[in-house]
Amino acid sequence: MSMPLKWEFPGGKIKSSESLEDCLRRELVEELGVEIVISQPLPPTTYEYPSFTVSLYPFICSIAAGEIKLNEHAAVTWLLPGELYVLDWAEADLPVLAIYCQQLEKVRS
Repeated sequence: MSMPLKWEFPGGKIKSSESLEDCLRRELVEELGVEIVISQPLPPTTYEYPSFTVSLYPFICSIAAGEIKLNEHAAVTWLLPGELYVLDWAEADLPVLAIYCQQLEKVRS
């Protein structure tokens, strides 16, 4: 909750015994109450804020089971790819968003 009212992708800290994929699965159950299927990883990114640094390990995934319930977030929204940039994103998430949109363009062409 270090970036209140900023939009960010769900996820969290990796426990020592977890793989990146297991961490994401656990975090999405905890934060949103959904189980996921991971289809592909995206390149990791690191962002340096003035007081801390965050490394993100993003994945493209889909919901396999469950209904979204907000356990740790104020809101959730589904947007078309062209609408994603209207949100006020946390700065660390912007490179992930750009990479994701590039991947979508590759699939379309």
